[in-house]
Amino acid sequence: MKVLTRIGFWLLVAAIALFSLFPFYYAVISSFRSGADLFTVAYVPESFDLSNYFAVFQRQPFGRNILNSIIVAGAVVAVSLALGITAAYAFGRIAFRGRSLLLMTILGVSMFPQVAVLSGMFELIRSLGLYNTLPGLILANLMLTLPFTTWVLTTFMREMPKEIEEAAFVDGATPWIVVRRVFLPLMAPAAVTTGLLAFIVSWNEFLFALTFTLTNERRTVPPAIALMTGSTAYELPWGTIMAASVIVTLPIIALVLVFQRKIVAGLTAGAVKG
Repeated sequence: MKVLTRIGFWLLVAAIALFSLFPFYYAVISSFRSGADLFTVAYVPESFDLSNYFAVFQRQPFGRNILNSIIVAGAVVAVSLALGITAAYAFGRIAFRGRSLLLMTILGVSMFPQVAVLSGMFELIRSLGLYNTLPGLILANLMLTLPFTTWVLTTFMREMPKEIEEAAFVDGATPWIVVRRVFLPLMAPAAVTTGLLAFIVSWNEFLFALTFTLTNERRTVPPAIALMTGSTAYELPWGTIMAASVIVTLPIIALVLVFQRKIVAGLTAGAVKG
């Protein structure tokens, strides 16, 4: 019975892995194909033609698009963590009137679909003179990342022992020093996890990036890939699109592999209280 259970478990794991990884695997295979070969089914690479990867950077300033995505996503992560950690300290360690209502309001903001706030966000960005600029995209993406960053970090902040905070205050530490030198090192796994999630959200964000940018030099990678055009469906540069998709997916995979230990620690922290 145990053998059958173990076999069933690994079959389930294999099925989930196949379901999750096969689209990316097929995109990699398709990125090495061109012409009519793209419309035939193949499950193993027949050649390793890199012309599609060169075409990505020849058709448009894709290197600039990648740099824009790095700047926007990096700034969003930095601002989200800075504001999220300080807000988490206020929500998690300081009792004040209306704290629960304010937390629920922050959570409610994250429940609105992007389309519902698109027109209002457009008017705000235009009035601030940030249309077709990277700061405009950073401001828009903060609406997506800041609520869940604050909520997650507040949960971890509440789990921190009161004794270490009280000991720091006895030694003359200010609240800012407590946050920066006491809580921040202890919350490093949680900060890495939420920061990576914020990076992924900002890196993959499409609707705001498409709406709030006008020129190709200011676009991030999702709208840049979507706007690769052809006169008909069969003339669309599908091989180039697949190559671009593979290129922009690799940084996310690299970040997950680099920070995988802290991600696991951040996801499991607080699950067991000794």
